[in-house]
Amino acid sequence: MNVLVVSPHPDDETLGAGGTILRLKEEGNKIFWLNITGMTKGGIFSEEMQERRKEQLKKIEDFYKFEGTYNLNLPTAQLDSYNTSDAIDKIREVFTKVQPEMLILPDYNDAHSDHKKVFEWCYSCSKVFRFPYIKKIMTMEIVSETDFGKPENPFIPNFYVDITEYLEKKINALNIYDTELGEPPFPRSIEHVKALATVRGAAAGVKYAETFRMIKYIM
Repeated sequence: MNVLVVSPHPDDETLGAGGTILRLKEEGNKIFWLNITGMTKGGIFSEEMQERRKEQLKKIEDFYKFEGTYNLNLPTAQLDSYNTSDAIDKIREVFTKVQPEMLILPDYNDAHSDHKKVFEWCYSCSKVFRFPYIKKIMTMEIVSETDFGKPENPFIPNFYVDITEYLEKKINALNIYDTELGEPPFPRSIEHVKALATVRGAAAGVKYAETFRMIKYIM
């Protein structure tokens, strides 16, 4: 099965689905990664930060050994003002190349506007009469974004993945993004990631789990 994981920003793919990526790959699936934004020149990021991010991206690609990686490098935290038609064309091009049977996306109720836009754009590219190969679409639980979504539409998981054998490897991947991590009570901390995996695992009857909102499943 071809699986395409779409992250608004580098680290979202690992925070939300790192263990699932590792498990799916070990089970023989082909995993592709589409990252939407980057530290564009002339923005708020220093040259040093841009170089550090390039190093992180290279390391994370080597870590997961993706079948293919695509980076649109759109401006971070500015997707609200980006041309929707242009964005959809870029995403559609990746979909056509990968032909994913499963999409893993950010949740539509995440706090960050970039996450909402990425879901909206990707979901508009999932119409079955244009992309019939897409059979499963699910959204990730991304600590620091999904847990701060609007209360009227909270993230209620309906799909659990046992990542007990993969949690430590997920933590190793997260440590590559050391510039994005902090100490508790900062939500993007190793302690909080492990705590969430423990709580979700308890609900599923396993030691550690990642959870998703399955929004389409075609058999």
